[in-house]
Amino acid sequence: MGSGPLAVRMRPRNLDEIIGQDALMQSPFIDLVRNQSLGSVILYGPPGSGKTSIAEVIANEEKRHFVKINAVLSNVTELREILKSAQCDPSERTVLFIDEIHRFNKSQQDLLLPDVEMGTIQLIGATTHNPGFYVINPLLSRCRLIELEPLSNEAIITILKNALADKERGLGAMNCTLGGEALTLIAEQCNGDSRKALNVLESIVLNTPTGTSVTVERAGKFLFKQQITYDADEDEHYNTISAYIKSIRGCDPDAALYWLAVMLEGGEDPRFIARRLLIIASEDIGLADSRAILIANACFDACERLGLPECRLSLAHTTVFCALAPKSNSTYLALGAATAHVKKYGKEAVPIWLRDAHGTASKKLQHGKYYQYSHDFDRNISGQEYMLTPKTFYIPKEIGAEKILAERHKELKALRKKRET
Repeated sequence: MGSGPLAVRMRPRNLDEIIGQDALMQSPFIDLVRNQSLGSVILYGPPGSGKTSIAEVIANEEKRHFVKINAVLSNVTELREILKSAQCDPSERTVLFIDEIHRFNKSQQDLLLPDVEMGTIQLIGATTHNPGFYVINPLLSRCRLIELEPLSNEAIITILKNALADKERGLGAMNCTLGGEALTLIAEQCNGDSRKALNVLESIVLNTPTGTSVTVERAGKFLFKQQITYDADEDEHYNTISAYIKSIRGCDPDAALYWLAVMLEGGEDPRFIARRLLIIASEDIGLADSRAILIANACFDACERLGLPECRLSLAHTTVFCALAPKSNSTYLALGAATAHVKKYGKEAVPIWLRDAHGTASKKLQHGKYYQYSHDFDRNISGQEYMLTPKTFYIPKEIGAEKILAERHKELKALRKKRET
């Protein structure tokens, strides 16, 4: 075995050894690297998805000088020295790999711009955070953005098998074997993080006699409590609540409960979730089932009064109700249409018959004089208009309880038109 952790030793050395990023490997990426025309890139993906490994492969394939720094530990002085060295000896064809590039502030990122622009360095930035929020636009525009996905369980198992078999860099000299169930358990517990999986495998093998067949029970003893990848107020916070909302909108209670559990296990404020449910109740369910807003409001009240852990059940109750409720966004669309009209055409005058008639001046101006009091008419319909230029914004949907409202809306509209004449 070589030196260093197993996860470092087993990093791919060339394009053919990259495992698990099938979409990337089936894109023009390979040809761009081999033709040395890839340019500067930002690698965006979760921990253990292969960002550092891919950066090293790019440098190896392009036969370039590889300089690696970590944005947390680096500073402007070190950065200036690296850039100056690359400028003095352009024949070195420097690849500057900046891990956690999102940690660099604006001035540090600005410092990179001239050399990235001129091609003095080939920048490869790696980040677990959405570059759109953390990398300045001028730098983003000069880089190719590559998003990496968490590795599948199948990819993790392949990586683990390779490490068990490799006698030069891996654990092959230990002659240990792990059955399919044990490998699957490790893969499932590591959430697509190959580094974590290889670290677990190394711990198991180094603490097991040579030549042993490791059982799933023994492998399980080396696994710690599942850690939820959830960063409040950052990418996973927004991605997870987005998945939760869309699951409810899509009428899938199981998926909605799953994302709810992820948020609660990740430490999300239950009131944040309850506020989203209040929005869903009007935006997505609306008049199809007006009970939703009452239930969502009661849920928010429970989160305020009870807090965790008791309010979890209220959140689950409301989540399932909202997911199964009929959906209508008619009021959302209607308000949007009315707002767009106001923004485009401005505010029209209030009809004189609708104006407030209180006060001597208002009476002299005949405000409200011709108003027809609705309760004086059969079914409260006078036929009078309530805009100078009537418009249609609300278009009912015949879904759930709104179907009844749609029929009433149609009937009242016809009655108003009849009484106008």
